[in-house]
Amino acid sequence: MTEEIQQFYGLPHCTTCQKVQAQLESHGVKLKQYVNVKTDSVDRTTLESLAAKLGGVEKLFSKRALKYRAMNLHLRQTPLTEDEMLDLMASEYTFIRRPTLVTKSGQVYAAPSKKQLEALYNA
Repeated sequence: MTEEIQQFYGLPHCTTCQKVQAQLESHGVKLKQYVNVKTDSVDRTTLESLAAKLGGVEKLFSKRALKYRAMNLHLRQTPLTEDEMLDLMASEYTFIRRPTLVTKSGQVYAAPSKKQLEALYNA
């Protein structure tokens, strides 16, 4: 029996999101809701909940986003606080790691590894 994905947070044009979606669907994993992080803005409360289930805001925050460097955040003397990361993710979708998956059982995966994906469809 495979796990069901309640929410799939991603971007339709993101090749990584496309690959993960195709891999899950090819193994019979159903995606209940696709949340386009660009057009279906993700509010701060949702981000806080996802981050809590992941074990911390930094696990949901993407430092690989082009805007991270464009905003010179990599040059800061002090690391971003959790509040700053949440504010950035709530205001700019590119800071949310993708895809982020929420399973029917409530587990959350941000940019899941191959091993994590296999666990979802071999559950």
